[in-house]
Amino acid sequence: MSMIYSRIVGTGSYLPEKALTNDDLSRMVETSDEWIQSRTGIRKRYIAAADQNTSDLALIAAQRALESAQLQVDTIDLIVLATTTPEMIFPSTATIVQEKLGMTNGAAAFDVQAVCSGFLYALATADSMIRNGMAKRALVIGAELMSRILNWEDRKTCVLFGDGAGALILEASETPGILSSHLHADGRYRDILQANGRIQNGTIHGTPYIEMEGSQVFRFAVRVLAEAVQEALDNNGLKVSDIDWLVPHQANLRIMDATARKLQMPSQKMINMVGDQANTSAASIPLAIDAGARNHSFKANQLLALAAVGGGFTWGATLLRW
Repeated sequence: MSMIYSRIVGTGSYLPEKALTNDDLSRMVETSDEWIQSRTGIRKRYIAAADQNTSDLALIAAQRALESAQLQVDTIDLIVLATTTPEMIFPSTATIVQEKLGMTNGAAAFDVQAVCSGFLYALATADSMIRNGMAKRALVIGAELMSRILNWEDRKTCVLFGDGAGALILEASETPGILSSHLHADGRYRDILQANGRIQNGTIHGTPYIEMEGSQVFRFAVRVLAEAVQEALDNNGLKVSDIDWLVPHQANLRIMDATARKLQMPSQKMINMVGDQANTSAASIPLAIDAGARNHSFKANQLLALAAVGGGFTWGATLLRW
């Protein structure tokens, strides 16, 4: 019996219309373009309109992925959506996207929450379901409205994040696609990066804004990102030199560059979109993959290493053949 893999057959993304530059931010909070770029590599980010919800961003990315794959929506039998900023408490944002897509075929649809690692968790979930025969074609989405949970008076966090959505379509195949995923979490570090607000009896308790200990996040992120990529390579009998493209979570250019150096990979092999998009949390990896696909950076059978770290802490890596 042939081995079943899941392969990427379509990609799509969406960034809101409004771009917020570092100079724009300097008129809102005590900061400057030089201060932000020197510490993060970020030049601008995109902010959703007041009437845009998470599902609206996800919908456009999904439609573009379907168009890219030349597929009709009723051929999808699974939606897994990663988000830190769901549309509402319930139902899941995935089911809202499902309704907006006009899907009536009863496909399974659910959300995954692992913050900035969320897309890798969603991708691994969809891949597993395809491999074991529970689905044949999956729509995997990362969509975020990070601007809604930012304190715009806190320059340590408000300069880092943006809104956006990215989507991939996975399809069952006998040709290797996703080789393996390696996911981890350690809740002992949850206080270092969090938004601990919660609703109780109709009232918000705690802080509904992102809070972060930047230096501790940096040290942890660089260590585990490189370790996760190496774990994935070891699992597949591959070496760093076999990687054609490193697609890291687009959190901060210093973290991304430090990860590449730790892996002894040239920066030219790293997809870097953070300057123009900032940190879009669970949306950052599918946004980066779609950019690489549209720019024709990825060639058939090239090896991509995806890596992410997020609040929790959660982290992981995925190896795939394009």
